[in-house]
Parts: sequence; structure tokens; C-alpha cells
Amino acid sequence: MVDAVNVPEEAAPFDYSAEAEMFSPMARKARRQPLGYRRFARAADAIRFAIEELPPQLLVGTYIEVAEHRYEGHQIRRLYEGTGYPLDRRAAASAS
Repeated sequence: MVDAVNVPEEAAPFDYSAEAEMFSPMARKARRQPLGYRRFARAADAIRFAIEELPPQLLVGTYIEVAEHRYEGHQIRRLYEGTGYPLDRRAAASAS
């Protein structure tokens, strides 16, 4: 597996339509079932879920894998805020 931190900036554009796997830390005091692992048909949906649905404190330990590249919390946020992100953003999420 290649770590996304080592991927050069000139690398091919991110494929938001590729399948993605999300790994998230389990909340100690979660009232609902902890996330742990989840698979998405599109990376764009995984990114949206991470930013708009996860509690912000869990984003720190969350990462997604897309095409054998790993993207951590701050990279997920950058992908969500990037001009290439194909889905509508929730107004409150982009302000946080």
C-alpha cells in the first residue's frame, strides 16, 4: 500500500468515483454502534460521510483507502473542500 502523504502533488487527479474503504476509531462513549469499518461504492460518498456524518473528533483517527492510497483526516477534508469534489456540500460542514 502506498501512503498518500508520499504521493507527489503532480500525481493523477483524485478519482472520486472509485470504490473506497473507510476505517474509523471506535468512540468510547458512543450511543450508537461504533463505525470501525465501512465500504463505499464511490470515494465521494466516503468523503461526504467522514466530513458530514462522523463526529469531528473521530475524523482525526479516520482514514479512507482508495486505489491502494491512504488518505487521513486532514487529507479527507482537503478532498471535500477541493474544487474537484463532485457532490453538493452541506453548508454547515464546510464552515467547520
